Amino acid sequence: MVTTLDSLSLAEDVVLVTGAAKRLGAATARLLHAHGASIAVHYHRSAAPAAALVAELNALRAGSAVALRADLLDVDALAALVDATVAAFGKLTVLVNNASTFYPTPVGTITPAQFDDLIGTNLRAPLFLLQAAALQLRQHGGQVVNIIDIHATRPLKQHPVYCAAKAGLHMLTQSMARELAPAIRVNGVAPGPILWPEGTAPPDAALRESILDRTALKRMGSPEDVAK
Repeated sequence: MVTTLDSLSLAEDVVLVTGAAKRLGAATARLLHAHGASIAVHYHRSAAPAAALVAELNALRAGSAVALRADLLDVDALAALVDATVAAFGKLTVLVNNASTFYPTPVGTITPAQFDDLIGTNLRAPLFLLQAAALQLRQHGGQVVNIIDIHATRPLKQHPVYCAAKAGLHMLTQSMARELAPAIRVNGVAPGPILWPEGTAPPDAALRESILDRTALKRMGSPEDVAK
């Protein structure tokens, strides 16, 4: 019997989505919740959007969502994030490593703080959060989804540190999939153009067309595409 997305039930699942207050993370949280999952909405600075999302989800199904704050650059906070999820729902079955920082670092301007930030959020945090969650995930036959990026394999000009971090996450996903199978399934999703970077103006029409022309479908994707 083939399970379609429409018929998929996640009623037994508890999902921790990092960076879930806005954009792609929020779309992922909404879709998984619509299929029955309980959702731990992780955020760092986006307290108001996280609270609004949790209120929205709990209005649909009481007690099905909770907002949890953590600085993912603080490795010691990652185990506490897992513990808080388990305290709220009794278990953790799915981890979605979505949180990311993204900005240019042209060669000659790169600082140690930028390196630590980009590597920390895009590579170190997913590794240590997975490690913190591994016991729970093993107990429940769980799974991990890492949000990677097409630029893990296709470098983006003026973004060498970001691209290196996502390339590391790409290999980490494959390595963890092999190491943790068959108890835990680990997959990655590497989107192309989905949303223009937050807080910046979209590219001009010519550049936008050039970017989209390199995609198979010749259009922008949507957060919901990635969530599915």
